[in-house]
Amino acid sequence: MLIATWNVNSIRTRVGGVTDWLRASHVDVLLMQEIKCKPEQFPRAEFEALGYELAIHGLDQWNGVAIASKVGIADVEIGFPRMPGFSKTGDPEPEARAIGATVGGVKAWSLYVPNGRALDDPHYTYKLEWLAALREYAREWDSVNSGIPLALGGDWNIAPTDVDNGDPDLGPGSTHISAPEREVFTSFFEAGFTDPVREFVPTGYTYWDYQRLKFPKNEGIRIDFIIGNQALKDRSIGAWIDRDERKGDGPSDHVPVVLEITDSAVSDDSDFDFDEPMVF
Repeated sequence: MLIATWNVNSIRTRVGGVTDWLRASHVDVLLMQEIKCKPEQFPRAEFEALGYELAIHGLDQWNGVAIASKVGIADVEIGFPRMPGFSKTGDPEPEARAIGATVGGVKAWSLYVPNGRALDDPHYTYKLEWLAALREYAREWDSVNSGIPLALGGDWNIAPTDVDNGDPDLGPGSTHISAPEREVFTSFFEAGFTDPVREFVPTGYTYWDYQRLKFPKNEGIRIDFIIGNQALKDRSIGAWIDRDERKGDGPSDHVPVVLEITDSAVSDDSDFDFDEPMVF
């Protein structure tokens, strides 16, 4: 089974490119972020024509997450327990940043982590609190369901290591690379989770800003991940970052990240070669 995450940066604008990619890649499950529409505005027909079921969460023209699946969708959840909300002026309100479902025996979440905006912005504190709440939810869920693969896929808005930052405009004082952001990202691994895509694709970016020829100069950052529990890692047999989807007319500024998993755990004496990365 192929599971992908992709910040599509407006599904109504880019539905043709996304569905063309699905048709060519044969991905079974696509976790989408920044759909930028309400459920009734989502272009369902184009996905359903390809055999995908949909779970959609969008409140307005901002944010928004969705899951498209060819292997069924069950147990849909809007937001995770204790997920914080945000408001600069009043009571914090939940945003459309998380949707989860069971797809093909995997508990998968499409997550659009808050940007943070600036180190002195309330949105930055919100980002750290949001990620801490996600970690605790995932840890608690895995303690009860450790045999079930858990995939936390999405735009994490953090470049966790210096290798993941090729943008010269991101330096000291910038969000996405600050120590507290990297520490909360690392805390998922300390809680027992892994980055199975990194096992197969050690380097490579997933986002390039539209400005100043960042993509042709390959001044990108790696901020899109599928973080999983041990059960997901045990079933992982390949991965790739589809850099070509940043090319052409009107692309998203992010590209798909794809993880391939089997129906059961891979034993140490299997025929799969984990040393050969899949690069596309």
